[in-house]
Amino acid sequence: MSDDDHRREADVTSDVLELPAQVMAAEPRAPAASLPEHLLIARLRRRDAEAFEVLVKTHQDRVYDFCVRMLTDREEAFDLTQEIFISVHKHLDKFRADAKLTTWIYRIARNHCLNRLKYLKRRGRGRSDEYGESNELSITESLGGGPQQPDDAVQGKNDRALVHRAIQELDEDQRSLVVLRDVEGLSYEEIMEITELPEGTVKSRLHRAREKLAGILTRLEESFADRGD
Repeated sequence: MSDDDHRREADVTSDVLELPAQVMAAEPRAPAASLPEHLLIARLRRRDAEAFEVLVKTHQDRVYDFCVRMLTDREEAFDLTQEIFISVHKHLDKFRADAKLTTWIYRIARNHCLNRLKYLKRRGRGRSDEYGESNELSITESLGGGPQQPDDAVQGKNDRALVHRAIQELDEDQRSLVVLRDVEGLSYEEIMEITELPEGTVKSRLHRAREKLAGILTRLEESFADRGD
């Protein structure tokens, strides 16, 4: 790599990736870039810092949300989001022209999340095991609907928190499928591209994950009902 390439990469990592946690968490989703994707990709391949900034601003919130749902830890999710975009920048030359940029980024994010979960499991736990209010808010806020009555809003928040608490109890592979399909709303074709699994395998594993999730939800609902009695 030439000296110019090193300087450009240093500029990207310092100016784009090292964002304060409160800025990344609070900044609203950026609109899609005005450039067609193929032109954006061409500029990314040339290590264009401005194009990479557009890429980060366009995708950082969804990647962060995905990491929070997978890791259920805001600090870990923030750190990992930065690592994911560093990896994206480092491996741009491996991006296939026939692939979708969003799908490729999700594949990298999923692999990083699975590796981080294995690491945290070896440590025994993450940095914040408690299912506290801040973590609950971070994994439910993006699912909220329109204006609600106060009682409905409380019930809706409780229901969403219960669902995400149940998702926590799925194994990592099942969790990623449920999050990609039922939370992020990706198509089966996109999930096949991300996981590199055939359609039949994706559908059968997702079906088993949903069945397990339904059982966990039933148990959690009964547990909370017993506490209320």
